[in-house]
Amino acid sequence: MTHMPDTETESTFVKNLPLIAIGVAALAGFFFLRDYLTFETLAANREALIAFRDGNYFLTVVVFMLAYVIIVGFSLPGATIATLTGGFLFATFPGALFNVLSATIGAVLIFLAARWGLGEKLSARMDASEGGVRKIKAAIDDNQWEALFLIRLVPAVPFFVANLVPALVGVPLYRFAVTTFLGIIPGAVVYTSVGAGLGEVFARGETPNLGIIFETHILLPILGLCVLAIFPIILKAVRGKKGI
Repeated sequence: MTHMPDTETESTFVKNLPLIAIGVAALAGFFFLRDYLTFETLAANREALIAFRDGNYFLTVVVFMLAYVIIVGFSLPGATIATLTGGFLFATFPGALFNVLSATIGAVLIFLAARWGLGEKLSARMDASEGGVRKIKAAIDDNQWEALFLIRLVPAVPFFVANLVPALVGVPLYRFAVTTFLGIIPGAVVYTSVGAGLGEVFARGETPNLGIIFETHILLPILGLCVLAIFPIILKAVRGKKGI
């Protein structure tokens, strides 16, 4: 009996190892990689990348997607540059498909790491709690599809946060994966299309407009999707108050 606390502590530490590894990698990436995973690096190596792609298309796809998964899965800097690179190398389509698939796989890795380490225990505690905490958990459970789509569609929600929070409130893996894949498509298509036009941007010696997603003609349709996602949540809340 005297050794049980040590065993429990060790088990908790082992479960948290993937999340700790992600945190350490993210911190190391911030300090050591942020100056390399940049638009300037892409511009400087554009000819070599195009030449490699033309000679090894399938291998380029595999290496690109693997690199993208690692960037997202370990929360390294450069996800936006990776998305632009997908468009630059593979055009808007299939570049957007490669980007969305890679980002979804990376997001799932963070989700699984968080759920294995903290999510299961925290979700169980929220279910067992009383008062406000339990009501919040119940509200999330009642509107998981809508809430997950919403946090993916809103450009202001950090990608890492949108990966972490669902794991901590007990969202099923398949629901997380589906809403991630579908929810990031609008933003991914926008940035991939920007990447597809980088050849002209490079020729003019300019930098791409990464704020394009906040321009009216792009933002309004995305906000429209947000309204569609949040409307069922509001409707359920109103019906609940009226006892319908």
